[in-house]
Amino acid sequence: MSARTPDAAGQTSSEGDSVPLGPTGRPYREIPEPRPLDRHGPAKIIAVCNQKGGVGKTTSTINLGASLAEAGRRVLLVDLDPQGALSAGLGVPHHELEETVHNLLVAPYAATDDVLISTRVDGMDLLPSNIDLSAAEIQLVSEVGREQALARALHPVADRYDYILIDCQPSLGLLTVNALACADNVLIPMECEYFSLRGLALLTDTIDKVRDRLNPRLTLGGILVTMFDSRTLHSREVMARVVEVFGDAVFDTVISRTVRFPETSVAGEPITSWAPKSAGAEAYRNLAREVIARNEG
Repeated sequence: MSARTPDAAGQTSSEGDSVPLGPTGRPYREIPEPRPLDRHGPAKIIAVCNQKGGVGKTTSTINLGASLAEAGRRVLLVDLDPQGALSAGLGVPHHELEETVHNLLVAPYAATDDVLISTRVDGMDLLPSNIDLSAAEIQLVSEVGREQALARALHPVADRYDYILIDCQPSLGLLTVNALACADNVLIPMECEYFSLRGLALLTDTIDKVRDRLNPRLTLGGILVTMFDSRTLHSREVMARVVEVFGDAVFDTVISRTVRFPETSVAGEPITSWAPKSAGAEAYRNLAREVIARNEG
């Protein structure tokens, strides 16, 4: 019987194996370095979506966006949550803003450029939100083409960016449907615990319905496992189940639990600039490389 040795992710691989196992239980795969771009746009639109709250959705949007910008991509973040966590996480005083995403969705419409603001990250801009957005879902109900309101707002600026990341609210309401209706693919952050696994079925069913009825190009861009703790059997079992069901749709990159992420929220900047050499920063850089490989390959 051959001896087994643990690899860096807490997995084990047989002696003599040429490739160690990653936290997903699959062999590590080389992710190519992103190639330089000689032009920008049109943008790939990615909806970062999960109807369950507290799964690292906003944290992932901010840090993936910053990592894509670090890789030379032009990025626009869209805060589509009335709580405004994405805007706050980037240090924007969103409660003081006069024009937000709400003004893009509901008449009289603001110009997208009037709402757009720059962030501290070079190459990354933001369409911010605050509690005003909570009224939009009600106001849009009676509108013609209500599911396409966000697509109309993003159209004037889409050619300037390589990626538009939409941070959806933790529900499957009309705002989230707007995001799915204009997205090319969906990135699903999923906490590595049982109830998150159960919620994936409802979300993937919604994606299928939007694809059939509103947006034929919509695909599942990937599932990102967050808050992973390799020390617990529960996390490892959930991970194994997700990989069994969704296969290569699960990103190789896994985001582990760390105290660094709450610190970055208070600081109002991504972990790539707050703690650039940390494991969390490197994980999101790896995720950015995977996203680029999947969308530009």
